[in-house]
Amino acid sequence: MSFAAVEPSQALEFRVRGRVQGVGFRPTVWRMARELGLAGEVLNDGEGVLVRVSGDPSRVAALLRRIERDPPPLAHIDSIERLRYSGQLPQEFRIAESIGGPARTQVAPDAALCGACAAELRDPNERRYRYPFTNCTHCGPRLSIVTAIPYDRATTTMAPFELCAPCAAEYRNPIDRRFHAEAVACPSCGPTASLVALGQAEAPRDGGADAVEIAARLIAQGEIIAVKGLGGYHLACDAANPEAVSRLRELKRRDAKPFALMARDLAVIRRYCAIDAVEERALKSVEAPIVLLRATGTERLPEAVAPGLATLGFMLPTTPLHLLLMERFEHPLVMTSGNISDEPAVIDDAEACRQLAEIASFALMHNRAIANRVDDSVVRVMSGRPRVLRRARGYAPAPLRLPNGFENAPDLLAMGGELKATFCLVKDGQAILSQHQGDLENAATLDDYKKNRALYQSLFDHAPSAIVIDRHPEYLSSKLGRAEADTRALPLIDVQHHHAHVAACLAENGRPLQAPPALGIVLDGLGFGDDGAIWGGEFLLADYLGYERLARLKPVAMPGGAQAVREPWRNLYAHLKAAGEFDSTRCASSDWGALDGKPLATIDRMIAQGLNSPLASSCGRLFDAVAAAIGVCADRQAYEGEAGARLEALAAAAPNEARGYALRISASALIDIDAAPMWRAILEDLRQGNSAQTIARRFHLGLAQAITEVAVRLAAARRFETVALSGGCFQNRLLFERVYDGLCEAGFTVLTHADAPANDGGLSLGQAAIGAAHLMRTDMTRDGKDGACASASPAASLA
Repeated sequence: MSFAAVEPSQALEFRVRGRVQGVGFRPTVWRMARELGLAGEVLNDGEGVLVRVSGDPSRVAALLRRIERDPPPLAHIDSIERLRYSGQLPQEFRIAESIGGPARTQVAPDAALCGACAAELRDPNERRYRYPFTNCTHCGPRLSIVTAIPYDRATTTMAPFELCAPCAAEYRNPIDRRFHAEAVACPSCGPTASLVALGQAEAPRDGGADAVEIAARLIAQGEIIAVKGLGGYHLACDAANPEAVSRLRELKRRDAKPFALMARDLAVIRRYCAIDAVEERALKSVEAPIVLLRATGTERLPEAVAPGLATLGFMLPTTPLHLLLMERFEHPLVMTSGNISDEPAVIDDAEACRQLAEIASFALMHNRAIANRVDDSVVRVMSGRPRVLRRARGYAPAPLRLPNGFENAPDLLAMGGELKATFCLVKDGQAILSQHQGDLENAATLDDYKKNRALYQSLFDHAPSAIVIDRHPEYLSSKLGRAEADTRALPLIDVQHHHAHVAACLAENGRPLQAPPALGIVLDGLGFGDDGAIWGGEFLLADYLGYERLARLKPVAMPGGAQAVREPWRNLYAHLKAAGEFDSTRCASSDWGALDGKPLATIDRMIAQGLNSPLASSCGRLFDAVAAAIGVCADRQAYEGEAGARLEALAAAAPNEARGYALRISASALIDIDAAPMWRAILEDLRQGNSAQTIARRFHLGLAQAITEVAVRLAAARRFETVALSGGCFQNRLLFERVYDGLCEAGFTVLTHADAPANDGGLSLGQAAIGAAHLMRTDMTRDGKDGACASASPAASLA
């Protein structure tokens, strides 16, 4: 950004757009302008911040340079526009009242407790000593409490709390850290915490202890406590207490999915996990996500915390309440979502009393309402970069700027997928990706998805000119999108699942609209293919307008359909049969123990007759099959991706194994990667007594090598230089880093996800980019084609 000199007689108005409300932007501009001796005012409106200023032109230019160079910590400036201003301005620079108008500003994400507020919390001489809701312009709730734009106290759930005189003085004092901090509060005027018994006569009382301190004592005694956080309730227990952890699993009905952990500080985490510099920065960042760390510390937690895994998900205290709760613990607490398994986290106090009473003995509550559910974000560092696996608290709803060529993209709504669902608005050349919504097959999650869509459209004053959906006819998000397009007579664009994955990676990395096609490698569980089969191991030469399928994992039947996702032995048997490696006359009963006692004759008939046995090129199902072969989750997966996660953990335990299994690469026009040779090698390893760890690692290495070889072969024929990696299987660190390194060594420019999830949480971003590209090309919204339906088709721009 650069700004020309200002003529002496002029007053100017500067329109600042971006994340500039609720982050201390106005007080920062006020202080800068006063230091420079300028006249004028700064105010919020629906589009962002207005700065109206007059004075010496060199000082005005200096103000603009400082705004650009030194914005507040939570701010992000997208653009600054300059206009002449002819109205009257005050001689002394002031902060003026906010005004309404069309919402074109950004709502800031919730921010973790800052160092200054944490210091006050611990200082007995401060009036906010041990106050669980201290915050300032640099930290505290934002999205979780906002109900409307512009972001002012009156449009948040802090509206019922009238400021006391000292807080009001801080709020009005431009040199104070809490100047116009909309959630400012203290023990005299703000929210209060209370400990409530769930299903008991009354909560224990101690005249000298507050509610948080009593809750900490109860956790130390082995109780499970519901804790009201920023964007929802948590369930907390002592992570070092095996009985408490096991009881929480049983009551929450969460058989095996790993629990999130919270620790007081980095020193505690280091006793259990290795932390590199990038992981440390992620843990200490203002987003404060859960960070997946290698569990290689000197101390161990009970196996029930993360069964069968080699990683632990840790976060640091995100709020003053959490910091106070953690201060007495020398070890971690489980801090998992406050819900019955697969339900969305509870945000309402009355609902918490109803839903969580069967799990928690007590609830640590407060009387500041949660307006919007926001889950904890999850990050994993791979190839030296933090990569968001679940984008929610701390990240959403910060927008992602779309690449060059999308500046005039029409407003649209992309509906996302079915699992790990998000939705995405396109507005003003930006993609506004929602926080993680969850799995829409759950009725409560679907209701929350609908509520949040309405909220975002209100907050961002968004009226879509088209709806974009996944091509799968049975996705609930697609059905909702079709219904909305029909009701509102809007164009509807359906997008192939894996094309959306590729486009999400291209868009996140700023790949221009007019750039040549790149090779997208998408490895995931499933997506609806153009041929009616299930895709999930795809090599697509793609841009935003189209794609061509060049290679795939060789399709194998999924006997039982969705049942095969839950029971990996079915995939093992189907792969062995497809490879010609299962013959009861040649195989000893002990060779494939996972198949003992299974109804194999029935499965044979299902596959032969095509009964509920769709063909699938799914990488996720290949992981399931290999896991079952070595006795991992063979009969049942307790959660999506469990078999793959456990297989990765086993592979991590064999770091010295350098040989991968060979996979066959066909010479056909549509290249198949065939796992048949691998199954023969696995059987030989099993017969020789080689370890599950060795087999798991050889599988990872062989798959990564085959992927790289296919990319190199395709590039020789099709002359592309860029490869984009996407899909949930690339959350696997070993697979991702092996493929990434192999492609880089082969000379490719490799695009990967970091700000948007590689899994289906990033799907709506790709849908949005594809939809915008098609709308700009076909001009559907301006040709009067109301209600038109279009497909983002294969090879639309690649012929």
